[in-house]
Amino acid sequence: MRFTIAPETGTPPYEQLRMQVVGAVRDGRLAAGAKLPTVRALADELGLAVNTVAKAYKELEADGVVEGRGRNGTFVRATGDPVEQALQAAASAYADAVTRLSVPTDAAVAAVERVLRARG
Repeated sequence: MRFTIAPETGTPPYEQLRMQVVGAVRDGRLAAGAKLPTVRALADELGLAVNTVAKAYKELEADGVVEGRGRNGTFVRATGDPVEQALQAAASAYADAVTRLSVPTDAAVAAVERVLRARG
């Protein structure tokens, strides 16, 4: 996921970043468990001060959109009812495994569909 800042909008950069993360979580481009870039890396990428990105992350955490896990990083939080949270966590873990194995998305989805049909 790439973020961009448009200085000409008049909206503070931290708020632009915060809104982009919220939008990406809402529309599924950032799933529960997704790791966000480090504050320093994102600040460098966007040409922003570290404190600007840190402010956006702090507000996102206060809003319950992300959670900081110390040195492990900042991650998108699971949302919704407990069943949805468990589903999001399982999907995130599966996506991590698929990425480590370099499996194409269509093959990964087909594998899940086969298992679900076999159990159905």
